[in-house]
Amino acid sequence: MPIPTPRIKGEVLAEFAEVRVKNSKKVLHEFREFAIKGNVVDMAVGIIIGASFGTIAKSLVDDIIMPPIGVLLNGIDFKQQFIVIKAGRGGVEKFNSMDAAREAGAVTVNYGNFLNNVLTFFIVAIAVFVLVRMINRLRREQQIETTSPTDKPCPFCASTIPMSAMRCPHCTSMLDGSTPAETAGSRID
Repeated sequence: MPIPTPRIKGEVLAEFAEVRVKNSKKVLHEFREFAIKGNVVDMAVGIIIGASFGTIAKSLVDDIIMPPIGVLLNGIDFKQQFIVIKAGRGGVEKFNSMDAAREAGAVTVNYGNFLNNVLTFFIVAIAVFVLVRMINRLRREQQIETTSPTDKPCPFCASTIPMSAMRCPHCTSMLDGSTPAETAGSRID
């Protein structure tokens, strides 16, 4: 029986490194397969477009919708609407802007920003709803176009048979209108 030779520390490290390299190549290969799948790429594109759309919706609310509403409400800037719930340094409770309140260390409830964000959310939600509705409509139209019948009923026994069938496999009737009794004598040998 051969006596096992003790392995040198360097050999163990080399073997460990070789195993790690093989495992990391396997993990890299699995990740590449995962990342290349269509669903992941579609999801990434959707996230990027969604983030861009969120920015556009925020700009729509902040720059287009809220200024006229502010003018209608005697020049109110909704971004600067807040309530001080804890005074800042020196006991000051009145501030001209949220930035001044923050600088003074005051604690505020920024309801104007909240209203802007709620309105932005509703705009994005409506846009997503319209987009999903259009996609679903296109899918339904596509399903209707691609769905053609593959089966038909046998006129003699009402069994379901393929559209291309010349004879019913259940009752053996010829599908050109003749019955098995009529075609019994006309066999081709």
